[in-house]
Amino acid sequence: MTQANLDAFQVIADPSRRQMLVLLSKESMTINSLAENFDMSRPAVSKHIKIMYTAGFITITDVGRERYCTLKKDGFSELQEWIDFFDKFWISKLKKLEALLNKKTK
Repeated sequence: MTQANLDAFQVIADPSRRQMLVLLSKESMTINSLAENFDMSRPAVSKHIKIMYTAGFITITDVGRERYCTLKKDGFSELQEWIDFFDKFWISKLKKLEALLNKKTK
């Protein structure tokens, strides 16, 4: 499976990538500063960054010799749509239950 074929859930399935996203939620970071937070090789960190970039979770901006990673909303859209679907599902079920309970108490 290529990185372009990864869906949003596969991207966030990896605990290291989830932690990277949390770190980036606080501020943009260079690839090196991100790597300092993990006990893995720099190429391994770069691989995770490439996956998040390809899936639309981050942007990478070159500033001089540094490459800065910044969170991007695009990758989270698929996750939000999935969550919204189940929010609507459960709200519907709970409203039906509420209506049923209200009928029985009258």
